[in-house]
This record gives sequence, C-alpha cells and structure tokens, in this order.
Amino acid sequence: MTPKPDHQPTPADPEGSAMPDTAHPEPLPVETGHDMEDLPLSVWTTAQQPPASQRRDRYTPGSTAHPAKMLPAVAAHAIAHYTRPGDLVLDPMCGIGTTLVEAVHLGRRAVGVEYEPHWVDVARANLDLARDHDIDPAIIDGSQVLHGDARQLTTLLPPDLIGQTALVVTSPPYGPSTHGQVSVIPGGGVQKYHHLYGNLLDRRNLANIGHHRLLAGFQRILAALAEVLRPGAHVAITVRPWREHAELIDLPSQILACGTRAGLVPVERCVALLGRVADDGLVARGSFFQRDFIRKQREAGLPLHLIAHEDVLVLRTESAGSPTAPEPWTGRASEFPEAA
Repeated sequence: MTPKPDHQPTPADPEGSAMPDTAHPEPLPVETGHDMEDLPLSVWTTAQQPPASQRRDRYTPGSTAHPAKMLPAVAAHAIAHYTRPGDLVLDPMCGIGTTLVEAVHLGRRAVGVEYEPHWVDVARANLDLARDHDIDPAIIDGSQVLHGDARQLTTLLPPDLIGQTALVVTSPPYGPSTHGQVSVIPGGGVQKYHHLYGNLLDRRNLANIGHHRLLAGFQRILAALAEVLRPGAHVAITVRPWREHAELIDLPSQILACGTRAGLVPVERCVALLGRVADDGLVARGSFFQRDFIRKQREAGLPLHLIAHEDVLVLRTESAGSPTAPEPWTGRASEFPEAA
C-alpha cells in the first residue's frame, strides 16, 4: 500500500494508508476538570523482551492474527501493581484474552467480554492453555470469557461478579485497520495481512465506526464499569495519540474526558515503553510500515519519530459512600450506536 499524501498514521493505520474519517470533522470537546500534566507519572519498562517472546508458550498460534494485541508485559505490570492474588481482573474488550492470561499466571481470577465470536474462541483457548502451566486450577475454573457487547456490561456479567472486580485492564479499538502482519511476495512487493477486524459492515462493532462514535461507545462502557466494579477499583486503559493531516489527535486526553464523564476518578498517568531500554538509550521496536512511513515523512521534511510508548491512564471508582454520577455524553444522541 502507498500512503496517501494527505493522511498521516493513526493507531488504526500506522502507515497512513487508509482514507481518513470525515464524517465528523468538528473537534470533540475534551474538557475534563483534570489536567493530564497534574497526574502522578511513572514509566513502565514493558518491552525488554520482544512481543513474540512475551507470548511464547502462553498463547495459541491463532492469536497472531489479531490486528491489535496488547503487549503482555503491559497487562502483567498493571495486574501486579494494582491487585493482590485472588482478586478479580476484568477486560471488557478482551480480544485474544491477553489480560486474562496474564492475570491467571499471576494468581488472579479473570473475566473477559469480547464482541467478535472468533476472538471469543481464541481467548477461551488461550485461557485453557494456562492449564498446561503450574497454575491453581481453581483460578482458571474461576475465570471465563463472555460473548457480547461491553456496552451491555451490567446485564452481561453474572450477578455474583457484580461489585467484585478489583482491576480493569483494557484498550479501546482503534478502527477497522490496525498494525497487522507483513510478507514479501516475489514480484508483488510487500503485502499486508491480518490487519482488519471482523465484518467491516457491522456498524455495532466499535472498531467499524467513526472517531466520535467510538468515543461515545467507549464512554458508555466506562459508565457501565463504574456500576459493576467494587468501590475503589482501578481501571487501566492503554491508549496512544496519532496524527491526522499533520494535526496531533490527543486521544489520551479524550479518553480521560470519557472516564471522568463516566464517573471515574483519574489517579495516575503512566508511560508503557514499546522499546527496549539499553545502556545507550531506547531501542525502538517499530513495524515495517511504521519505519517506512517515518522515513518518507523525514524525506519530506517532517521530523517525525517512531512511536516508542503507550499512555496508560489509570482511573478508579469512587470509594464506598462517595458516589459520582456519570455525566451525559456531550455529542449528538445519535452517536450512540445500537448495542447487540
């Protein structure tokens, strides 16, 4: 694919090859009442080992095909830091089940929700694969993957799990096209594959809708989390900004706004490194398409750099006795797509 000259990379399309979404060009209001710069900041060294090494023996081969996998070390760091053994960890958009797998390996119970049936099966297979390791069977038996729309979380979760979750680790979908895989075909150049989510015509899938609707849907999920988590529970969201038409889209601040409007309290902003820390600096682990795009932009005079980290926004529910009512979405009411 050749990047179009007027479109720069997004998390959904790091090489900048997809057509931009122009359905809602107006800027989204992001006033939060909380300044990102005022939040405590920490750096997580989560890429000392490459992604393939982090997943080896813990994930089925079919996991590779998912277009936007969370780095296992990011989930593991959050789980180890914000929970205790035996706690319940939740991922409302669990994909291949990275959060769940890392949770059970750390002695925590886990529950995931996934919209696409294929990834439900993969996540369940990955969770079952944990039985081959020295893990308490009761931990695995107490973990599960649910098929459904996370916007309906309050009705999806079994009643006995309401009010039990200590930590959520998740990430919003970044659109219909993400990082994917590449291969070189003799005479055919470089081809991209495994870079799409499921049925692109399914408008109930948050990965297939525009930026504003994605934010509205994600806020709805966060509002549901505020209702089902235990008091004082933490919510860790991995997210990164991107550029579109040379303009920086500050997605982390927008997600923070969604969280506060949903009734959650921001408590920390973390940097999860996507590159290895070496004695002489940071060794980036960019994909072929990311490196190719950066090279072309630098040749054009735009001094861009490889993305070397993800923001991890940490919020929490209110402690017992101090509830915070969710605020309504400030966009158009029609931006809430119908849930399955």
